[in-house]
Amino acid sequence: MKAAVFDRHGSPSEVLTVRDVPTPTPGRGEVLVRILASPVNPSDLMYVQGNYGLKPPAFPATPGFEAVGVVEASGGGLLGWLRKGKRVVVLGSRTGNWAEYAVAKAKQVVPVPADIPDDQAATFFVNPATAYLLTREVLAVPKGEWLLQTAAGSALGKMVVRLGKKYGFRTVNVVRRREQVEELKKLGADAVLVESDGPLPEQVRKATNLDGVRYAIDPVGGATGTQVVGCLAAGGRMIVYGALSGEPTTVDPRFLITGSKSVEGFWLSDWAAKSSVFAKLQLIRTIRGLMREGIARTEVSAGYALDRVGEAVRHAAADGKGGKVLIQVGK
Repeated sequence: MKAAVFDRHGSPSEVLTVRDVPTPTPGRGEVLVRILASPVNPSDLMYVQGNYGLKPPAFPATPGFEAVGVVEASGGGLLGWLRKGKRVVVLGSRTGNWAEYAVAKAKQVVPVPADIPDDQAATFFVNPATAYLLTREVLAVPKGEWLLQTAAGSALGKMVVRLGKKYGFRTVNVVRRREQVEELKKLGADAVLVESDGPLPEQVRKATNLDGVRYAIDPVGGATGTQVVGCLAAGGRMIVYGALSGEPTTVDPRFLITGSKSVEGFWLSDWAAKSSVFAKLQLIRTIRGLMREGIARTEVSAGYALDRVGEAVRHAAADGKGGKVLIQVGK
């Protein structure tokens, strides 16, 4: 089969190549999935760069943490047999999803309804689950409260805006590019701030008529994350769920102590590892519903064949890419 592989960490467009490799064989409790499409997420790019929380078990390695595909074979076990022939969402695989075939645990592939197209099924879990869990469970933002988010023009950021409209919390959204302002306002954003327009704490106070916000989420870090810390009100909580800038967030302990503010981390992989099967199934049912409502919808800007993986990762890393980039393996 063909697969995108890398032999060392580095810039994805430089170290990724497409090669013929042996088709993996599923063991007991695993299934072989023929991949249809897989998104290029920031976590995938960081994995190739060597900056992610997970490292390849060995080189050469294949990226791709989520995908949609069809179960072609089972390595044994009742669940694998039940999944055979089904179109499924692949929630992580043992071999990486930027390939024609991948092997995953049978319990990590979930049948996807026919009314959810491949491009949405490919992006079913990482962004929708993170957006929902951060806003409805981790922070549980009450109706009428303000939630501050950075990288608001991202696919996940847009989902947060839609979740705010559905559940009644207000969003103050930070973007880098001015052309994103009207787009987010049309989605229902209550306030949109351009980072270059001035210090975020001052902009937030003006937009909300408050001294600070009690809820904030940040996937950027660095100078942006540092400013978000300064936007917290007494009792405020900031959840860090990414490190797009590659730079550390600076926190003044005196600021946190005054008003008992907090900065916490969230990683979806940790949540999945610690949660019960019931909790995961409930989350999947919730995401299905949100996707059907259009709330967990992902805008897709382009799809690339597997042998154009270099173009795909360059597009995904570019500013103003206009939506999620997919690797359309089965096309």
